[in-house]
Amino acid sequence: MELKLEYDKSLYGKEHVAGPFTVTEEMIRAFAKATGDLNPVYTDESQSKALGYEKLVAPPTMCTMFVRQVKLPDIKLNFGKNRFHAGQRVSVRKVIEAGDELTASSHLKEVYPKTGRSGTMVFIVWETTFTDQNGDVVADVQESFATRE
Repeated sequence: MELKLEYDKSLYGKEHVAGPFTVTEEMIRAFAKATGDLNPVYTDESQSKALGYEKLVAPPTMCTMFVRQVKLPDIKLNFGKNRFHAGQRVSVRKVIEAGDELTASSHLKEVYPKTGRSGTMVFIVWETTFTDQNGDVVADVQESFATRE
C-alpha cells in the first residue's frame, strides 16, 4: 500500500530569503573553536594570506550557522507527531572570507516516505543556497527533517 502524503505542495518553487549576514573575523575564530577545527588558516590572518587569500578564511561549513535565520513555513504535513533533524549536507562552492556578506535562499526540495525496521517516516528536505556580495554561490546546504508516527 502506497502512503498518500498530504502537505502544502504550493511551497515547491518558492524561495525564502534571509540576510545579508556579515562574516566577521570574530565569528570565524569562534566557529573554528566551537567546531574544534583550529587550523591556523581559520584563526590567523597571516596564514590565510600566505595561501593567497586577502583576508581570514572561514571553515567551509560556517554558513550552516546562518541557515536557521531563514524563516521556513510549515508545510502542513498530515503525518506523524514527532519531528526531528535527520541530517545535513554542505556542498562548498567558494571560500568564505572575513568581510563577506552572505545571503541565504531556501526552497523545499522534496518530501518522501521511507519505511524501515522502526516503521514509516516521512522526510522533508530543504535546500539553502548561500551567495556572497558579488552574487557568487559559496555553498549549498541541504537539511532533512523526519516525521514519525
